[in-house]
Amino acid sequence: MKIEVDRDQCEANGVCVGVAPEVFELDDDDELHISEPDGDIDPRRVAQAVASCPKVALTLRA
Repeated sequence: MKIEVDRDQCEANGVCVGVAPEVFELDDDDELHISEPDGDIDPRRVAQAVASCPKVALTLRA
């Protein structure tokens, strides 16, 4: 699974970070960083984090 972020849409609200902090992180400049999910994280949580984005800036690809 691959997560893509539309940097023009992302407002660094951090909702995704709250749902899946193992995958999503905001740095000190409010720039979103994404780690590829490993086998330990439930893919449904990643999908929930992507779906929770208030700006619809995240896309999940198979």
